[in-house]
Parts: sequence; structure tokens; C-alpha cells
Amino acid sequence: MSQSTEKKPRLTTSAMIASIAEEGQETRSAPFGHALVKLAEQRPEVVGMTADLSKYTDLHIFAQAYPERFFQMGMAEQLLMGAAGGMAKEGFIPFATTYAVFATRRAYDFIHQVIAEEHLNVKICAALPGLTTGYGPSHQATEDIAIMRGIPGMTIIDPCDAIDTEQAVPAIAAHDGPVYMRLLRGKVPVVLDQYNYQFRIGKAALLEEGSDVLIIASGLMTMRALEAAKQLRKDNVSVAVLHSPTIKPLDEETILAQAAKPGRLVIVAENHSSVGGLCEAVASLLMRHRVHVDFDTVALPDAFLDAGALPTLHDRYGISTAALVEKIRRRL
Repeated sequence: MSQSTEKKPRLTTSAMIASIAEEGQETRSAPFGHALVKLAEQRPEVVGMTADLSKYTDLHIFAQAYPERFFQMGMAEQLLMGAAGGMAKEGFIPFATTYAVFATRRAYDFIHQVIAEEHLNVKICAALPGLTTGYGPSHQATEDIAIMRGIPGMTIIDPCDAIDTEQAVPAIAAHDGPVYMRLLRGKVPVVLDQYNYQFRIGKAALLEEGSDVLIIASGLMTMRALEAAKQLRKDNVSVAVLHSPTIKPLDEETILAQAAKPGRLVIVAENHSSVGGLCEAVASLLMRHRVHVDFDTVALPDAFLDAGALPTLHDRYGISTAALVEKIRRRL
């Protein structure tokens, strides 16, 4: 077969929806959708709402189980948030799903004025957070946490894996007030099963002990931190991993206690811009409490990122496991 007619393997890692699982890694399909169905069995006030993205936020599973409690609002994210606020005022607990760029950038004023100002019980679950799609700046929500952190009373959750997502769904439903949760969807990795982990709003969890480095991480970067700790262990580098799934309110007590332990490099790692996310929240916390440490961050740059294959982009922008390991080695 000539070179011109030879079929090349299809590149899937630059697709709109791309898995963050490593090859051979255990995954669970649609943990958010299945967890919401399970919750709805016990909570008749739970409803599901979306802006034409049920399939791509795994809300279609809820729609199939409870069609009478599912509301398709069309390509109108501002309407989605306004309607979700109205449902909450009537005593329902709406789970509103869309892409993170649309939830934060397009519908911000409606979230701020309709939902947050009245402290309504709306749960915004947003897919494609940070750099989890290769489709470029129009769909890469690299600043979503920074946008939402400024809203008074807004709880912000960044789950690590399928287990975190499954446990967070009933927890945010039980929480009184608005919640913004970064949504892991599709085939989501399972990594926390070996740590006797239990998600709690506002609480960080120490997953690994270590004497040389402390990595404070959220979201998919907790997975990368655990992988980095395993690799660095082969070089006799002892790495502690503190998973902080709640960005707001931050678990200040646990972070301060861990960061204050002497002799460790403290790295904060997040799948988000270096501006306004977990890195800045932790740095501010340490400064306010006069905790002086050897401190560094692993985050996305303050820039509009390229389109392309996710593994390439994660390496390019420093959030891959290899990039995290290399940064720690350089700093040590």
C-alpha cells in the first residue's frame, strides 16, 4: 500500500471528550450519572438539568432513569442557571450540567445574581475542567476555579477520580447552598480505592506520608502526584501527597499542619491556571499564617493554550506525571 493511501490510526486524545486514564488503568464508566441516579432513589427533590449536553456530562443516565425529573434547556446556559435557581426556590435540588467554559464564562452573572446572592441550593456540575480537552481555548476551562472563587458562599469541589466523584454527589446534595463541582465523566480512573478514602466537604486527605516533599493537589493532579510519589520512591525521595478536593472552603487547618513540618519542599499542583486557583489559595494561606517554606507550584500558564493531543499538551504545559517528577527533581 502506498504512503498516500495508507490509513493512519485515528488520533483520539485531541477529541472534545478524551479519557484521562493511563493505558491499563482501572476505570468506572459515568460515575457521576450513576451516583446521581442512586441519590435520586432516596431524594425525590433531586432533578437533573442540562443545556443540550446530557450525553457529554453523563446526565443522560439520569434522564433514562427519571425522565419526568430531567429538564433539557437547549443551548442556553444562562437560561439553565436561571431556571435552576427557580427550581431551587420551589424546594428542588437541581443538578445543572454543562461544559465548564459555558457554566463559568457564559453564565457567570446568572449564577452570581440568581443563585449565589440568594444562597440557593443549586449544584453546578461542569465537564471539561482545566486542560481536559484538546479543542483549544474556546473549550478549555483553565480559569473556571478563579472565576467561581470570587462568588461569596460558593463551595468549589475538584474530585480526583471515580470514587471521589461518586462520594461527592450525595455530599453536595446534602450541603445547603450553591456548589460548583468540576465533573469527571466518561471512563474515569479509580485510584483512591486503596487509601480508605472518604470524601468530606472542606476536608483534605493525606494519602501518602513523606519526609522530603509535600505535594498538595486537587483533581487529576492528585492522580499525577501519587504516580510521581511512586516513581520518586525509586530514587529514595520520600513524597507526601495531600489531596484537597475542596478548593473553597479550604481545609486550612490540615494544610497548615502539613506545610509546617520542617525540611520539606512544598509543591501545590492543579489542573488550572496559575492565577486564582488552589496554588494561590494555599500560598495566601501560608503567608497569612507566617508559615515559611520552600514553596513551588505546578499549574497551567496564564495564557490561551494550544489545541492538540492531550498527552502532548500536558507535557508542554507541565502537568503530566513526567513533568511533575522532573520539576521535583530539579528543585531538590
